[in-house]
Amino acid sequence: MKQIFTLLSLFCLAGVLQAEDAKPTKEKLISYYDDVRPIFQANCQGCHQPAKQGGEYVMTNFQQLLKGGESGEPALVADKPDESYLVKMLIPTDGEAEMPKGKPALSETDRNTISTWIAQGAKDNTPASAITKYDMDHPPAYELPPVLTSVDYSPDGKTLAVSGYHEVLLHKADGSGIAARLVGMSERIEAAKFSPDGKFLAVAGGSPGRLGELQIWSLEKNELLHAIPVSYDTIYGASWSPDGKLIAVGCGDNTVRAFEMKTGKQVMFSGAHNDWALDTSFTNDGKHVMSVGRDMTVKLTEVATQRFIDNITSITPGALKGGLSAVDTHPKEDQILIGGADGVPKIYRIFREKARKIGDDFNLIRKFPQMPGRIYDVAFNHDATQIVACSSFNGTGSVQLFNAADGKLVFELEGHQEPVYSVTFSPNGKQIASVGFDGLVHINDTTTGKLIRTFSSVPTTAEVAGK
Repeated sequence: MKQIFTLLSLFCLAGVLQAEDAKPTKEKLISYYDDVRPIFQANCQGCHQPAKQGGEYVMTNFQQLLKGGESGEPALVADKPDESYLVKMLIPTDGEAEMPKGKPALSETDRNTISTWIAQGAKDNTPASAITKYDMDHPPAYELPPVLTSVDYSPDGKTLAVSGYHEVLLHKADGSGIAARLVGMSERIEAAKFSPDGKFLAVAGGSPGRLGELQIWSLEKNELLHAIPVSYDTIYGASWSPDGKLIAVGCGDNTVRAFEMKTGKQVMFSGAHNDWALDTSFTNDGKHVMSVGRDMTVKLTEVATQRFIDNITSITPGALKGGLSAVDTHPKEDQILIGGADGVPKIYRIFREKARKIGDDFNLIRKFPQMPGRIYDVAFNHDATQIVACSSFNGTGSVQLFNAADGKLVFELEGHQEPVYSVTFSPNGKQIASVGFDGLVHINDTTTGKLIRTFSSVPTTAEVAGK
């Protein structure tokens, strides 16, 4: 009797489960901000944004996303994916689609996500705080100068690229005014570097926790040539190959990558780091990239083969104290200058001359006196007779100039009270520009260490109102 009751219970349970299975499942509601926008951001917005309006179509603004571009057709028709021009452009034929142009077609999963979102009404649920407010026609407005993370002289010494928040400002090097403001998608700018011929600017940055972006600008007309999505977090340490054909960057996903300037194509990928890669530099022949990161190493990668070659620094635990933030290549020799958490600038030879042994640091050539706190940037001057490094400790900053040959301190440059995050020599080596937490550009004389001039990196609202 008990067995019969058990069997009847199982039959009843199976019937209930079968009935539940027969009920139609509720379709998942697709979120524009969480599901659709990331697809557009990673695949489309680089060519369809205010600074680069491919096909006269902008996808970073929701109303313009709906409207469409030069075709004259509405890009999206709510509730009707089959009548939406954008969807038609995404459908591949023989493996290729009209959009994204020059890139692999979107996956079927991504296309279905977009189509389902349109079928559900193509609603915009972007938080007000996340709506993009800035573009080339509407640059940021500032009550106070922002924290600055990068400064670089143009090869002719006439222009300074200064950056930190949402844009790169091209200043006249004498501090007499702003020549241009370059505004892309990135919320944070971590590095802005002139090409060797001064005709282009590479900008590494992104939106923290969402997207990394490499921007390549033509400075003839201040036009954005490429906006390349890279990884899922802000990217760092842009550097140019000596011939100006490649740009290397470090990434928050522990990778180091290089891209062609002309096409934007990725040509090198290295996963040798075990933590964020924060800066890069090419060898003088352009055949290798050196990269530093939070994993306390300097990695050497061959560009052509994408092969990891060596740890330039010692890999013995305790040999290096903390992560590395900065690297610069000697302008003549196969040597590099590095700096990081231990506050000690160091020069290393790039290529190993002895077999590695446990505990060795054979490539080390010279240590410089320890600076206060953590080093954020380092640089050789044009003939490698001097080096400069900047650091931060307990809310104060320091910029120090050293002789490269004997490692002796020449000056601690005057005028720096708050943390300093980036530093660079003028092309002739007579001046040093530095920027940091105070949002000001400091110019010092290398023969005296004296502060020549200081000026705000951005026009503040008070300054604008006073004009």
